[in-house]
Amino acid sequence: MGRTADQRGPTAPPAGNRTRRDRPYIVQAAIADLHLQQPRDWRQIAALYNTLTLQTGSPVVELNRAIAVAELDGPEAGLAVLDGPRPRPLPLLHSARADLLRRAGRHDEAREAYQRAVELAQTDAERAIPERAARQTLALG
Repeated sequence: MGRTADQRGPTAPPAGNRTRRDRPYIVQAAIADLHLQQPRDWRQIAALYNTLTLQTGSPVVELNRAIAVAELDGPEAGLAVLDGPRPRPLPLLHSARADLLRRAGRHDEAREAYQRAVELAQTDAERAIPERAARQTLALG
């Protein structure tokens, strides 16, 4: 069965009305729409994050792409994305990397990554989650 027009998700404006500046927002809207659907289409989400990474060069977008890849192909695949070149250290990057390491069963490396996230955190709120996760990972062995 085909989906009706209102089930197909956001519709991009006509090509003649789009500008270069609009393109990342269109991709972001498509990603947001896919996150609302169950089950999530991680293959399409990862592909759209790849497009958005190429458009923006944002390390946060690359982080989101790594998470989508991990959901699609497992934590080691997500780690391969995170361990690629990146412009600057981000506390969230280290927390995400630590979570993927934990999911891959690499607990010692996960604790180190959580510690790095704690060191880079600039606020107590940024520090709290990786500190708690590091303690939980320590309990895993």
